[in-house]
Formats: sequence, C-alpha cells, structure tokens
Amino acid sequence: MVVQQYGDGGGARAVRALAAAGVIAVTAGCFGGDGGGGAGDGSGQRAVAAADRPLDLLGQAADVLVEAGGAETRTSMETAAGGTRVTIRGQGAYDFRKQMGRLRVVLPKDAAGKDAAGAGGHRPITELLAPGALYMKNRGAGVPDDKWVRIDTTGLKDGNLVTGGVTDPMAAAELLRGAADVTYSGKTELAGVTVHRYRGVADLGRAARAASPQSRGALSAAAKGFSKDAVPFDAYLDEDGRLRKVRHRFTFSSDARGPEVSVVSTLLLYGFGLPVTVTLPDEDAIYTGEIRQG
Repeated sequence: MVVQQYGDGGGARAVRALAAAGVIAVTAGCFGGDGGGGAGDGSGQRAVAAADRPLDLLGQAADVLVEAGGAETRTSMETAAGGTRVTIRGQGAYDFRKQMGRLRVVLPKDAAGKDAAGAGGHRPITELLAPGALYMKNRGAGVPDDKWVRIDTTGLKDGNLVTGGVTDPMAAAELLRGAADVTYSGKTELAGVTVHRYRGVADLGRAARAASPQSRGALSAAAKGFSKDAVPFDAYLDEDGRLRKVRHRFTFSSDARGPEVSVVSTLLLYGFGLPVTVTLPDEDAIYTGEIRQG
C-alpha cells in the first residue's frame, strides 16, 4: 500500500519507507489541553514512588490506563532521513479498555502546497484503531472518498508503531513493559499537571512478551521488523501513575540501499474518563481494489 511521494533524495526515501505500509511517518510539539479529571476509582491512592521503583511504575503504566478508561490524545511523528524531516500530527480519543480509538491525522505539505498523498488540499485522514487492525478513510491513492482501507497490523513489519503516522496509544504504553536502564529525571509540570519524568530504553522483544494479548501480535511483528530492538524513550507519569506523555525514538532501514531512518513518535494523553465510542465500518464500506502506487 503506497501513497505518492514528494521531494527527492533522503526525504523521499524516508517517506517511501513508511508509505509502503500505510500513510507515512511522525514529532512532538508542545501540546496544551486540560489536565484531565481524577480517575475517580480509588487509583489516587497509588501515589507515585517516583525515584524508588521506576521499572515497576513504567511496567504498570498500561494497566493504569486501562483502569482510567478513555482519554483524549494528541500525537506527533517526525521522520528524518538524508537531512530531510517529515512531520504528521493527529488528534482524537482512545478507549484503553477496548483498545480502540479514533483520530484525525493531518499530513504535511511540501513547498508546492501538496501533501504526502500527492494532492493539494487533501482532507485529513480519519483513522480507527482496533486490536490487530487499522482503518483509514480519505486515504487517497485512488481509494474512493466514501471507502475505508483496512490493514492487518500484525502483518506489518513495524506492527503499526509508525505505519499510520500515529503510534497506537495502547502499544505506546505497552512498550514501557520492556523498559530497562531507566533514569528518574525528577518532577516537572505538563499542561498544569505535576508529572514525573523517566528516561530509558525499551526492548521490543521483552515488551511483546509482557504485553496484553490484544497488543502482543503487533509488538511481536515490530520486534522482528525494526533494525534495532532498543527503543529510547522519555515518559511522564502523573501522581496517580497515569501516562501523560511518552516519546519513543524508533530506528529502521528503509531498504537495502537506503539510509537508516529515524522516527520520533510522541503521544500526549489528557481528559481521562472521557467516554469514547468507536464504530468500525461494515464490510461493504471496506475498499478492496488496487491502491495507486506513487
């Protein structure tokens, strides 16, 4: 599945590397938003013993999000290769109990005003995230506007950690189960909320083995597909152990001849407790025709 490339040299190779599987790639900016309400389920008793047991806290981050239920999210992904950077941003909501979400993904534009799908004024892509699947609407590349494209994320080399231009929020949290070499960097403030910052390296294989059954297939695929199993990260947890922000740095080879591609993916979570409804498209709404090659 390919979207049309733009630019040339290393930047075009970076786009092709990600577009070959889905949309393209993603960075992190400074995001606003409210601090989100309390969990309201007694999880406030889980005071963060920040410096004492960082591995335990990071390993439990995904479970704490499941307790919290839904949340609003903003995403950013930046791909760099050959001195060229491509950035994609997204915004939406995610239900950590059902591991389903809906996001609006905005593609970047080149100097000529064309986006990564090869068209000026291309509408934002709607993405639905579900266990083992990614659905995209307004996909471009010859797909009718009223149709969805469905991708089996367990069959992707990256497990949809970068393919859709958005790292699945649950997968981002589950990656922290593979954390090692963690350093506690102290307290800071994020969107008006006190958070504790951790730096470390996550091992894709270890994270996949410890992940929930719904996430295990995609993370196992990523462990096999990336050129490096080690994923450096920065994670920010609030006083209740909820993940508020995480930035991962992925590295892989675009092809046998191309340069190594670096992808920085950032996820911001806020507005916890938000009811999230995601309705997957019917079979007759799924596009099964040929995707135009760029």
